[in-house]
Amino acid sequence: MLNLTYEYKAIPTPEQIQLIEQTLTVCRKVWNFALRERKDWYASRKCAIDACSISIEYITPIDAPRPTYAQQCTELTIAKVNFPDLKTVHSQVLQQVLKRLEAAFVDMGRKGMGYPRFKNRYRMRSFVYPQLGRGELLRGNQIKLPQLGWMEYVKSREIPDGFVLKQVRVVRKASGYFLMLSLECNVNVPSPVPSGHPRGIDLGLDKFVATSDGEVIDRPRFLSSLHRQLKLLQRRLKHKKKGSSNRHKLNRKIARLHQRISDTRKDWHFKLAHKLCDDAGMIFVENIDFRVWAKGLFGKHTLDAGFGQFIEILRWVCWKRGVYFDKVNKDYTSQVCPQCDTHTGNKDLKNRLHLCHECGYITHRDVAAAQVVRNRGIVQLSEVGRILDRKEIACGDGLAGTGNLLVKNPRNRKKGGEARLKSAS
Repeated sequence: MLNLTYEYKAIPTPEQIQLIEQTLTVCRKVWNFALRERKDWYASRKCAIDACSISIEYITPIDAPRPTYAQQCTELTIAKVNFPDLKTVHSQVLQQVLKRLEAAFVDMGRKGMGYPRFKNRYRMRSFVYPQLGRGELLRGNQIKLPQLGWMEYVKSREIPDGFVLKQVRVVRKASGYFLMLSLECNVNVPSPVPSGHPRGIDLGLDKFVATSDGEVIDRPRFLSSLHRQLKLLQRRLKHKKKGSSNRHKLNRKIARLHQRISDTRKDWHFKLAHKLCDDAGMIFVENIDFRVWAKGLFGKHTLDAGFGQFIEILRWVCWKRGVYFDKVNKDYTSQVCPQCDTHTGNKDLKNRLHLCHECGYITHRDVAAAQVVRNRGIVQLSEVGRILDRKEIACGDGLAGTGNLLVKNPRNRKKGGEARLKSAS
């Protein structure tokens, strides 16, 4: 089963905009009420049995069950009698809001996510139609949505043949309304097979991408280029009265600027990913947790570069174009010579040149790291029994940079000791 999501710019009428905003308002109220009900139940179980909280006491029956998705859906049906506004929104849309809240609580324990937050009118920005019914749903540049009717959208690309429209998410952004169409096709697409030209990639803040083929690409400053304009707008914002119309207009202007930065970054990532896939059969990257980078000294520049988003985009583009994608060990890629596998020692950030005193190999530091990544990717494939069409690389006859890997000494892990493993030869 193949699933795709296409995004289109919606062109709603004034009446449809009013219905969309009404739907978002009702969804926000349902989310906040259900979240408050869950928080009150948990808070009532925190205090001791023979004592009450000094600040606040939650009156909840001792035999009251824990609020769940099924229970709150049942209460939602009963609440429609006393609250007519709930009837103005499609029932499945409100059920999806409760399902998202249930998933948020599950992710707290499963993924270590934070506690769900209450939403104001700016934070509830989307709702989903999980089922669209039968009949004609698409007609030219129009789509038929429940309660909204036929809505026009900018048909920037055609829907592929064989795909069926399963659900639609309506999203409100700073630049307008968008439609996220979930498409499904009953086919099985095999994963790309490793073959062809291998290419290693090294990411960094000085140079965004360095490839094992010697290509170096500078890092564009998406946020820094518009930081001054953004700073001036935010400085004006603090003088506006909260809740005023001028503050709301200025907030929308700031949001449009942030969206412009985000869209520019994402577009550049897609173009670069397609460029890296040209003439490549395999692409290898370092297995790095970029959330750690974002908490360091250069966290602002790391977030501006968007390394995590680029890796996910590169993975998708590689799958789409039939290029094999894999991650390799990130340790000591900048301290090993890719040609003779000699440990060259730690390098300062200002030292951008790789110089091996054993074999005399000289190249850019990031290019050498990318070549080590490529070598490790090839060895990683050979260890799992993959058959490669290309077993030799440009910088040497064998798979250099992988035989004598640097690893942590298990006897001295806390002190960060390092040991070299001798090759079998």
